[in-house]
Amino acid sequence: MAPVSTAGPPDPTLNAPLAAFAGAPPPAPAWFREVLAAAPEAGSLTVAGARIETLSWGERGRPGLLLLHGSGAHAGWWRFIAPFLADGHRVAALSWSGMGGSDWREAYGLDLFADEAERAAEAAGLFAAGPPLMVGHSFGSLPMLALAGRSGPRWRGAVLVDPPIFSPERRHRPARGDGAARTHRVYPTLAEALARFRFAPVQPCDTPYIADLIARESLKPVAGGFTWRFDPALWGRLRLPDRAALVGAARCPLALVCGARSDLMRPADAAYVTRLLPAGSPRIDVPEAYHHVMVDQPLAFVAALRALLAAWPGERSRPA
Repeated sequence: MAPVSTAGPPDPTLNAPLAAFAGAPPPAPAWFREVLAAAPEAGSLTVAGARIETLSWGERGRPGLLLLHGSGAHAGWWRFIAPFLADGHRVAALSWSGMGGSDWREAYGLDLFADEAERAAEAAGLFAAGPPLMVGHSFGSLPMLALAGRSGPRWRGAVLVDPPIFSPERRHRPARGDGAARTHRVYPTLAEALARFRFAPVQPCDTPYIADLIARESLKPVAGGFTWRFDPALWGRLRLPDRAALVGAARCPLALVCGARSDLMRPADAAYVTRLLPAGSPRIDVPEAYHHVMVDQPLAFVAALRALLAAWPGERSRPA
């Protein structure tokens, strides 16, 4: 990880990457504008009574690729990544229940999130050309691992991107939530809301145009202004199993992509997860990337995924 210096004035990009823009979109490079022009198919499906929003790219009938976002995020985090992968794949993303534009629930569970992912993949046609691949960032890697355990042969492989799986020396048990209802703050203007957007864990952001894109889709208008779209009570209503056990139970090939400067998955954690993976599993460390690898180094992340899609998994690594 890269330590945050305490000398001199604090760097505002560490905790408010959009504050300096006062609600205006930051300048964006040509590649970013061009890739966003490849608009996805927007859809939805109902899983266990909740509407789940989906985005899809590429032609049906191509090999399938499912993209799974992290905690508090939404399917739009893949808008600037998926089009690069859709030239040879049918790509889909979803917003988990309680996040993005999907419905909130009274209770959440890892198996329920796994149901949402599998149903979204089916609805998007990802199984038409055989078992699809999955890519899960951060929290999204946990339902992905649950799927790899319970229906592994349906999946060609699963790529864990900076997953929240910690070494025994660092592992901690978060305080149990009480499930009580909580509320988000309402910001009077969109500019004020955007100025409050931040990454967790705190990190620098050299791509504010990406932060702006995902922040705008993270907000919704309400009476009195704007507020966040994710369910603030979600984490008090969710229980997770042992994360290392999820890795061990997976029944499809696994690969690991790490942010080389991540402050969530630190070097000892990455080494620990590497030891948990089946022998020969690929590991890619993306230079100069923090935890939010697709935001920090989007083109390097695309290159890493393209390399995996082209060469992995080999037929010898497929389960019998």
